[in-house]
Amino acid sequence: MSSSSDLGSKVPLKQIPGDCGLPFLGAIIDRHNYFYHQGRDKFFSAKIQKHQSTVFRTNMPPGPFISSNPRVVALLDALSFPILFDTSKVEKRDILDGTFMPSTAFTGGYRVCAYLDPSEHKHALIKRFFLNLLASQHHKFIPLFRNCLSELFAELENYTSDKAKADFNTASDAMSLNFVFLLLCDKYPQDTKMGSNGHKLFDKWLVLQLAPIATLGLPKIFNCLEDVLIRTLKWPAWIVKSDYEKLYDSFWASAGALLDEAERFGLKRDEACHNLIFMVGFNAYGGMKNQFPALMKWVGLAGEGLHKQLAYEIRTVVKTEGGVTFGALDKMTLTKSVVYEVLRIEPVVPYQYAKAKEDLVIHSHDAAFEIKKGEIIFGYQPFATKDPLVFENPNEFVGHRFVREGEKLLKYVLWANGPETEEPTPDNKQCAGRNLVLLMCRLMLVELFLRYDTFTVDATNTFFGASVTVKSLTKATTF
Repeated sequence: MSSSSDLGSKVPLKQIPGDCGLPFLGAIIDRHNYFYHQGRDKFFSAKIQKHQSTVFRTNMPPGPFISSNPRVVALLDALSFPILFDTSKVEKRDILDGTFMPSTAFTGGYRVCAYLDPSEHKHALIKRFFLNLLASQHHKFIPLFRNCLSELFAELENYTSDKAKADFNTASDAMSLNFVFLLLCDKYPQDTKMGSNGHKLFDKWLVLQLAPIATLGLPKIFNCLEDVLIRTLKWPAWIVKSDYEKLYDSFWASAGALLDEAERFGLKRDEACHNLIFMVGFNAYGGMKNQFPALMKWVGLAGEGLHKQLAYEIRTVVKTEGGVTFGALDKMTLTKSVVYEVLRIEPVVPYQYAKAKEDLVIHSHDAAFEIKKGEIIFGYQPFATKDPLVFENPNEFVGHRFVREGEKLLKYVLWANGPETEEPTPDNKQCAGRNLVLLMCRLMLVELFLRYDTFTVDATNTFFGASVTVKSLTKATTF
């Protein structure tokens, strides 16, 4: 039997508290509490309070009839959570979205890399292709993204001056897809069969796959109707078949050099194309769709004091280094800390799932628990990264949290299928584009505070995360 920690002799071994209730009925009750009666965070908080434990048994959506087994062992603290990343002890096969998997008809009939376990030969093959692909484009990251950001901020300025506010999400979504498509295919998406609505095609494709684990936020009178409509049966892929064909044709025609390289790696050309679409649409665009608004929300709401500190650091370093370079970005300690803090307080992907490969003993701060082989393990990342026994004032956004001595806490910043202190490899499930996400978030702050002294926003929560309205942009007075 394996252990997730060396604390075995220091804490008592206990039974995992909680139960999943009656078959079918227990899952429905938990599902309604999760989505409608309590809401996500209160659902977990209430369970922790009830069981006096951050490790417990529960049901997770979607449940009947989409998921045949909604029962999970939930891990909601920083100490127990990392077992979900240890692929020597847990399996990641077909469990990206939780206790169900969308039809492979959404991905051309293939199980794409994100659904493969590292023990499967094809996983390392595809992951290595992605890592090499990103490495080959490394020289384009900074100049290309800065050009895309220039277009984004010009658009936001026009809207804020004409209408006194700007929808950040819509502008950011279009910019994000432009960047990743230009990076990989050296052309704008609108110059392909996607046209000017490429990001909307991806949105529809994403929504149909993820609908069973989300709520539309409709008035309460529609709760039961929504639950029946999106959680009784999986939504069929034929609804977006014509949209996906446009995406496929666009990549097939525009990514020829990449597909040639994929064939040299030993991948079939069409399989590589479907994997490329998933990487771009689900991992890259989907991640940016969530992360950039979260970055703007938290930095915007932090106020003018933090803005002055960021502007001073960014402008000083850029002036000293003679421009925006990788070296300059690495010297911006507060800027880096702010990005990590956004990832900590609002992780890109809030859920992690895995299945135990063997009998395990995992540890929370005050107890050890045995998980049996084959059991599904679930982690709610925002609770693990707001563990009050690790982070002081965990629910507060603290921009300088990871400066100097605070860097020691980076091992508790968990995102992209691994801790911040580990790197993606072909043999793990760390997101291949993890470092690119960090780079882009830093560049967004750099470009923002080279142009503006401060800005203000309004923010609400939606299906895809934060929805941000930019109310004002105050142009830089010095640099």
